[in-house]
Amino acid sequence: MNNPTPIQRIGDTPVKEEDIVNRFDVHFTEEFKKWIAKENISLALTTYEGGKLIIVGPGQEGTLIVSERNFERCMALHVENHRNIWISTHHYIWQLENALEPGKLLNDQWDRTYFPRSSYVTGGVDMHEIMIANDGHLYGVVTGYNCVARISHDEKGSFSPYWKPPFIDEILPADRCHLNGMCLENGELAYVSMVSNSNEAGKWRKDRDSGGIIMDMRTDEVVVDGLCMPHTPRIHNGDLWFLEAGKGYLCKLDIKTKKVERVLWRPGFLRGLHFYKDYAFICCSCPRDKTFEGLPLDQELEKRGEKPQCSMDIIDLKTMECIHSITITGHVKEIYDVAIIEDCCQPLLYGVIGEDIRHIVVFGENKTELGALDNRSTTVN
Repeated sequence: MNNPTPIQRIGDTPVKEEDIVNRFDVHFTEEFKKWIAKENISLALTTYEGGKLIIVGPGQEGTLIVSERNFERCMALHVENHRNIWISTHHYIWQLENALEPGKLLNDQWDRTYFPRSSYVTGGVDMHEIMIANDGHLYGVVTGYNCVARISHDEKGSFSPYWKPPFIDEILPADRCHLNGMCLENGELAYVSMVSNSNEAGKWRKDRDSGGIIMDMRTDEVVVDGLCMPHTPRIHNGDLWFLEAGKGYLCKLDIKTKKVERVLWRPGFLRGLHFYKDYAFICCSCPRDKTFEGLPLDQELEKRGEKPQCSMDIIDLKTMECIHSITITGHVKEIYDVAIIEDCCQPLLYGVIGEDIRHIVVFGENKTELGALDNRSTTVN
């Protein structure tokens, strides 16, 4: 795939070719660049294999912007309005805050500048999904402990278990059902996906082909079963969508009739699904070593004469056709999650390693003009 317009890469990848270890390259079409420029959006991607948060923007001068930073085992991704990006990593959840007010630019070019603002130390709990509910709390799918948890500096501990499948008897450090996905409905916790209904450590691996279920957290009802490694449930236009990763399908569930429709197949292991207007953004990955060998996806690829690919595909929901893709080659074989940053064309991302982070200082509200401390209330607002 040719890149007819130039790419400006900014981040933790060395500038000199000879210094680059585990190189990866981003490929796109001119039509893709024009499309995201017209929509005035940037795309955020995570890859835990490559340990990267990547933001792709159309740029302001005809040059596509690829802003990337290293975060070990970077997985779950949540974009909160214009202000924050949240990511889960090996043993942290990071809040990356946009330092710019709406309509402002840094150095007359960057319309978003995300920098590390705070973090939660979770420990290595294998956090597969994070999102903020309408109660203002951050929730995560803690796969290593088979539960949905609330994460807050106001609460004690690495995380506070909030919900677990009814067949899980205790919150213990053992991946038993491979709880891996979660979604909100009207801002409230709604559905989760898991590979098995097992209460036995590691048994989910034996149930990969047909043991997967989607469950309603509000009622503990199983709304779909018999799935092959379901992932990433999402509510869109009143329907429950999810990825059947082990077969390569985008699926839609009619919540009233409980009928499942496999609406689209993509050549790879699917994780990461986001909806924007009448489009679906799907992350497609090459199956990883022995972990995903022997899945029905292998037979689907062979039957269709396809090779697995690492890409982020944009699907037109009106025609169910893939209209654009970002393809990644090189060391990165998997994309875990995707999110849209609206009204953003030239994003800049700061990480937690290297010299750059030492030089970014952002002021909060300046209260020094209020004068001596005895002139103001000590009440914390």
